[in-house]
Amino acid sequence: MHPKLSNFSRAHKWLMLAVACTFLAACGDDGRDSILGIDDNVALPPTVTVVAPANNSTDVAVNSTVITAQFSEAVDPITAANFILVCSSPCSSPTGTVAMNAANTVATYTVANPTELDELTLYTATITSATSVRTNLSLAQPFEWQFTTAEALDTTRPQVTSTKPLTASPEPASNVPVNTTVSAVFNEDMLASTITSSNFTVTCAAPCVSPIGTVSYDSSTHSATFTADENLEFEATYTATITSSVTDLAGNQLAGNQGSADTESDYTWQFVTGTTVDTTRPRVTITVPTTTNPGPTDEVPVNTGITAVFSEDMLATTINENSFTVTCEEPCISPVGTVNYVVASRSAVFSPEDNLEEDVTYTATIEQTVTDVAGNLLAGNQAPATNASDYIWAFTTVAPIPADNISVQSTEPMYNGMIAVCPSASINATFEIPSGTRLDPNTVNHSTFIIFEDADPANTIVADSIQLDLDTGTIATFTPQNQLAENITYRATIKSGANGVKDLMIPGNEMVEDYVWIFTTEPPTESCLEPANLRTVEPFGSFGGISGITNQGLLTVINGDLGTIAASTLITGFVSEPGCEYTITTLNEGKVNGKIYTAPPPPTVACPQDGTAVTEAIAIQARLDAEAAYLSLTPANMPGGQNPGNENLGNLTLAPGIYTAQSGAFSIQGGDLTLDAQGNQNAVWVFQMATTLTVGGPGADFPQSVILVNGAQAKNIFWQVGSAATINAAGGGTMKGTIIAQEGVSISTSGNVNIVTLDGRALSLGASVTMVNTVVNVPAE
Repeated sequence: MHPKLSNFSRAHKWLMLAVACTFLAACGDDGRDSILGIDDNVALPPTVTVVAPANNSTDVAVNSTVITAQFSEAVDPITAANFILVCSSPCSSPTGTVAMNAANTVATYTVANPTELDELTLYTATITSATSVRTNLSLAQPFEWQFTTAEALDTTRPQVTSTKPLTASPEPASNVPVNTTVSAVFNEDMLASTITSSNFTVTCAAPCVSPIGTVSYDSSTHSATFTADENLEFEATYTATITSSVTDLAGNQLAGNQGSADTESDYTWQFVTGTTVDTTRPRVTITVPTTTNPGPTDEVPVNTGITAVFSEDMLATTINENSFTVTCEEPCISPVGTVNYVVASRSAVFSPEDNLEEDVTYTATIEQTVTDVAGNLLAGNQAPATNASDYIWAFTTVAPIPADNISVQSTEPMYNGMIAVCPSASINATFEIPSGTRLDPNTVNHSTFIIFEDADPANTIVADSIQLDLDTGTIATFTPQNQLAENITYRATIKSGANGVKDLMIPGNEMVEDYVWIFTTEPPTESCLEPANLRTVEPFGSFGGISGITNQGLLTVINGDLGTIAASTLITGFVSEPGCEYTITTLNEGKVNGKIYTAPPPPTVACPQDGTAVTEAIAIQARLDAEAAYLSLTPANMPGGQNPGNENLGNLTLAPGIYTAQSGAFSIQGGDLTLDAQGNQNAVWVFQMATTLTVGGPGADFPQSVILVNGAQAKNIFWQVGSAATINAAGGGTMKGTIIAQEGVSISTSGNVNIVTLDGRALSLGASVTMVNTVVNVPAE
């Protein structure tokens, strides 16, 4: 039986509010109501958002005697009287105890008698009632879910699969914003009561003062998060530790990174903070169904899952059934569903319990209250990027499309192929999805994408991440936590069936059978090509060297920081926040979704925090790091560049590698440049030129673009320009990658209204950066 929630439409809820406000004195003049909601929003009853074991899960270990339910908000304490676990005869229903976490958002049922569950048995868990602490509203109706046990005990220790900030080796991750949260993702459900401030700590050595904070666990993402009460200290080295005392639902203790996979140990990692605060708001970059303007998007099958991909890592606890909704107008009934956030793929998925209705227009809304890991509210599509707003899109449904199995189309490395052992080496699988949608990121994980040594199956490889490509959602990439050993044959498996990889249809289309292939590692035959280390200049969308940055037009948006070592007066045509205006006019006002760093003076009296000695020091360091990255990309430090065969890269398709302009200049004219990652999301391109880069043409009327296919990512593309770069002088087109030029970057020209998009960075070491109606999106690292 599936969980059932209230089917009241928004119209019903508004009617209830109107009636309540008629009879209650609690509705004040400011539109706020302490009982029914705030800011004219009707309070909703609490809901169960995540359960463990998951609904309809199978092969649940008989010693997994802990069952949990996570609520959408704090509720009054749940007891054994309203958290019940039963099974059918001849099984005897167990008895147990119930405990709440400190926030009163997670109820944990622990089986007391018998000590283990019965084998191959269907169990039903029920939350009969729960009452909100804030509103005193109760569950709309009892919440039920089911799971089936396996034959065997679970004796496998849980592991940490990824962290934020990243676990890096040999040097710790650097330049971490001081307002970040610290988090770790586990490879399975964990016992929330074992994840506390006692066994998840963040410390630093004196004179730095170790932070005090709160620790939370999110069952939907298997992630633990440490949130400091105050910002961390600048330029300090921190050590995060999760002790071996944390356990999975079967009571197995953590196998960390201080011992072997079969022994309990702590998991520790370090990171170094930078000198900046992350103020860039997250954005929604891709949706399923597609967002169209003005919309709605037509001909969406009713059995489609609804998904949004974000521009950066999000705080999972802010994404739930309250902040991600799908609604329709009467007589249609707004769908009930579950919302999950997938950390590795930065994706939120709304999964309806049943198919949507045909010939109905639905509205999907992600509220501005969702935040990134630094706490920045969403920059949606209802306001300028500098402001928080909801992201809303609409679509109209048609009849369902029939079920059709998905399959693996290709792998990298291929079957019996070789892979060079490099730090960023990854294993990739590209899928054929007949439905035309994406893979469900909830199903692409450590249980469905498995790699182990062929000669020693017990030696399973731990993934640092398993993620989908952002553009198509059809490429799954397994990046090992530790570099693979040389001259070893590995076996990779992608799981099929009900517990395997699926697409986003409702229900998800599965693979017919497991896909298995083997590959062998070998020493690299040449230097491993890794992305340039941008250090402190990484969050900058544009940097104007010693000469500043100029914007013309009202359509420019910088989703990232802006900077120059020159005075603030040499930044013109931008605003970063109310009062922080940099020589704007009625015709020239670009938005900066981030911070602006310059030398003094402050740009306005109302913005004393900008244009100071502090912001100047940050800008000086960013320029030094940009110059260091530039030098690392030159032929002197990165030799072996290939001749692409033509200095005009237009109409070419290039594999990953280093490309050097033989005459000194590169151009992209007469056609687009395509960069093919061949399934490897970690693939890197470096373009070296002694003089100029020109994109667009021939002539002024033909904008050109860089097209990324088969997993290529803008964050891994670098343009080392010896003099100046000119990008689509006539406006229009999309450029990809980080441009680092000695003598300036010019994007579009005065009077053009066609937007140029740069997914990357425009960094100049000396001369200024000029742009006209340009959107710059800094890639997430």
